Amino acid sequence: MPTIRRLPESLVNRIAAGEVVERPAAALKELIENAIDSGARTIVVSLVEGGLDRIEVTDDGCGMTPEEMALALERHATSKLPDDAIEQVATLGFRGEALPSIASVARFTLESRPKGAEQGWRKVVDHGELVEDSPAALPPGTRVRVEHLFGKIPARRKFLRTPRSEYAACLDVVRRLAMARPDIGFTLEHGGRRVLALQSGQGLVERVAQVVARELKENGVPIDFERPTQSGTMTLGGIAGLPTYNRGVADHQYLFVNGRPVKDRLLIGAVRGAYADMLARDRHAVLALFLDMPPEEVDVNVHPAKTEVRFRDSAGVRGFIVSGLRHALSTGDRRSAQAPDASAMGRWTSEPVQPNPAPSLQSLFSGRDWSGSSASVREASTVWRSPEAEVANIPQSNTASAPFGRAEEAAPLPEDVAAYPLGIARGQVAETYIVAEAEDGLVIVDQHAAHERLVLERLRAAGAEEAVARAQALLIPEVVELDEPDCDRLEGATEKLATMGLAIERFGPGAMLVRSLPHALAKADPHQLLSDIADDLAKHGEALLLGEKLDLVLATMACHGSVRAGRVLSVAEMNALLREMERTPRSGQCNHGRPTWVKLKMEDVEKLFGRH
Repeated sequence: MPTIRRLPESLVNRIAAGEVVERPAAALKELIENAIDSGARTIVVSLVEGGLDRIEVTDDGCGMTPEEMALALERHATSKLPDDAIEQVATLGFRGEALPSIASVARFTLESRPKGAEQGWRKVVDHGELVEDSPAALPPGTRVRVEHLFGKIPARRKFLRTPRSEYAACLDVVRRLAMARPDIGFTLEHGGRRVLALQSGQGLVERVAQVVARELKENGVPIDFERPTQSGTMTLGGIAGLPTYNRGVADHQYLFVNGRPVKDRLLIGAVRGAYADMLARDRHAVLALFLDMPPEEVDVNVHPAKTEVRFRDSAGVRGFIVSGLRHALSTGDRRSAQAPDASAMGRWTSEPVQPNPAPSLQSLFSGRDWSGSSASVREASTVWRSPEAEVANIPQSNTASAPFGRAEEAAPLPEDVAAYPLGIARGQVAETYIVAEAEDGLVIVDQHAAHERLVLERLRAAGAEEAVARAQALLIPEVVELDEPDCDRLEGATEKLATMGLAIERFGPGAMLVRSLPHALAKADPHQLLSDIADDLAKHGEALLLGEKLDLVLATMACHGSVRAGRVLSVAEMNALLREMERTPRSGQCNHGRPTWVKLKMEDVEKLFGRH
């Protein structure tokens, strides 16, 4: 019979390392968090082979004395919990496990010097064994070096990925922590090459744009939202990308709770819910959200790596994030993130310049003969020609073969042109695109996509959303058998689903009884619908799928009721469409997240003609 024994300290540390330090990026995260908690203003990170061979983190924080360094290398020793109130923790780290865990699976060098001390101190631990304890020369602060992670544990080492993959994970860690603290300067070097250099004292939006993508600042809206709670105030900040500025994967969604980077399904579900009717299902928003709330409202001690949190009022937090995001997007939702990119601009073709133009003046349209003709229309009583025509030897046009267009008189730009950001209509191209002149450039509008969004917003304003979600009772309630965990999730969401017309109730441990379906989904398969909703609840913690299906019905209705491509519009109709777009929320993107208009700035037009 096996006997119970107390494990040795070295084995305990290695087991803890399996929870906290599963790869170089995890060790790097712990070290940078320690540097931030030490009050550092500058943090320098150096990597070799993606952190597999070496990780080095240097900071200018408070530093440690030799006695404190010895304590820091013991398990559950920390300076971040002055009392027993763990629910009030305000630092990134608090368990006191990271340094001894890392030191048990690598060659670990810790050097530190407090401010005002004459010299620093060095401690070297090789896979749990102290091999050096001596003075060291270094500026005030702390330097930590981790070499040959899992070097003496081949069973763990072989499960690490390639240096390139490990480097990508380390870079993501540095980016997230750098976004969380724009007041701290960060430098990242990999293999002697500087990858990231961020100055301290930046604004939040500037830091996020520099780390994520510079174009996010122009294609996003700032977030500043707050709401009182039982213990204080809950605030939401950051920057949210416009719906038209999206990605095919969700790896550009950065979420922070009280300055701590997290990957929480409730927050991800809230983001998806906020963008639900503005993005296609296979597209994802680009954003950085910073949620700050009283410490007692959130539990950060639910995951070994502290990447997940648990909220006291999950529904309230989700609603707050959805409301805050939608409020922010409503201030910039008439904008479009799409501007002509470099490749599109490069496809504009210029007229080739010839040193000696031929009389026929062959050009782009070389298939057509533009030479003079005896049938051309001229003034009978004079033989005068303009000096420009004489110099260029330009023949008069042949009206018999020249193309014609609509001859509506162009309306002058109004004096208050700034009040019309989409400009004044000038014409229509391919019976699909409206060309308008704005104060600062040329605007091209997709008439079908734009009107589709306008019709959808009209349907919502008229109460069509409620009509689509109206419940239609089943003549015979249908029993749907599912796994018990799925039934538990559905039972917890019955009230929310009932507001959308889906009435269900528990029917034993592993079954749900469906009493009604939404009117718009009356022919749906109840089993498939509940299975999909249960999967959605498991993934996002919220029943978003049903709302998306109803949104799809509304979007289809809007699509059929909107102006089609191929319809000729008068200038008055074009201007009416532009004015309504300026008044309508979310008119910058269609119901599928594509842009409804793009703008070619006047400077770009001038560049095409070499004027700039």
